[in-house]
Amino acid sequence: MKLARFIAGCATHEGMIEGELAVAASGRWPLAEVRLLAPCVPTKIVGVGRNYPDHTAEMGHDPPQAPLIFLKPPSALNHTGGDIVYPRSSARVDYEGELAVVIGERCRDVARHEASAVVRGYSIFNDVTARDLQRSDGQWARAKGFDTFAPLGPWIETALDPARLRLRTYVNGELKQDASTSALLFDVPALIEFISAAFTLEPGDVIATGTPGGVGPLAIGDEVSVEIDGIGRLTNRVIASR
Repeated sequence: MKLARFIAGCATHEGMIEGELAVAASGRWPLAEVRLLAPCVPTKIVGVGRNYPDHTAEMGHDPPQAPLIFLKPPSALNHTGGDIVYPRSSARVDYEGELAVVIGERCRDVARHEASAVVRGYSIFNDVTARDLQRSDGQWARAKGFDTFAPLGPWIETALDPARLRLRTYVNGELKQDASTSALLFDVPALIEFISAAFTLEPGDVIATGTPGGVGPLAIGDEVSVEIDGIGRLTNRVIASR
């Protein structure tokens, strides 16, 4: 099942995608005629750093001994088709394609073997990062927290095994990242166990599970797409700050 939020008929709806239709309690619309929104409204977006061996290596670090987590503000949330705004304060903005876990119920201290019970489903995330500011600041809040730096979508897929999914990222149609979630250093159950030991997770909260190797810069005018088998495609365009 594909759960979605969308605008149709001048109203925001929560429903599902059935083939080429967007369906809600109040009606049905051709998918081509609706505007898809981020499929949930999180109270927090929990990112995971250096969770693929090849990305850890390309960034010049050793693999972490435990999940390396950070927060992106909900104000950074973006949707498929939304513009990524290139900040004036940065000269290097990177894409980072990732699998996103969407939490389905309020939970705390979730054991690994119970993790699947608190998951609503899975989506696609682009952990857009001002790489130069990440390096100069010494912490990641500003670099990863700009408005529009958290594209999520196009929907939530509820019937999916996250263990072996192919992830690909394209910039202007050129393949930049190609990996399987089987390479995650800390898999989805391990992440939920670790993160829920620190934070109460609320329905709609998002865990971005980390990016594989192949990250690189975006330029104004670029189109970036992240695809994950079994979910779909998340596409955004980069524009200049107004």
